[in-house]
Amino acid sequence: MSQDPWLQNYDATCRLAQEIAENIHERNRQHRTGGNPAKINMTLRASLQKLKQNIAQLKEGLLRSSSSRRIMQSEADRRQNLIDGLLTREKQLNATFKGDITEPEPSRFTLMGGGGAAGGVSTTNPWLIEESEETKGLSFGEIKQQQQRIID
Repeated sequence: MSQDPWLQNYDATCRLAQEIAENIHERNRQHRTGGNPAKINMTLRASLQKLKQNIAQLKEGLLRSSSSRRIMQSEADRRQNLIDGLLTREKQLNATFKGDITEPEPSRFTLMGGGGAAGGVSTTNPWLIEESEETKGLSFGEIKQQQQRIID
């Protein structure tokens, strides 16, 4: 059984969005290292336009399929959710391309507790708790032995 053409177009559009994200990353890398990102910028503009057209085609195809009752309402809803996700992704990519949003890498550092208090992120590590008097100064092996005695 061959795959539904709508789903094939959706997959191709997702791949295009991923390719755009990779190109934006490469452009930003070149910009940081002093390269010339002009060629990538031209490619990105064309790719972003193509992404917009692909999403419009997916919307049109979904409308045709659901109005002609070729797909069930639950499948139409599922596909609409997929399109909504692509629209969100397109907006993010456009904003990142235009420089409104930086790439996610800097925020990863702050998520892991490595950054300062920027953005209201606390630098305290919730996994660091005060060590009890019973285990203070004991090695890992000694703590393990103590736990085994308690279990026994």
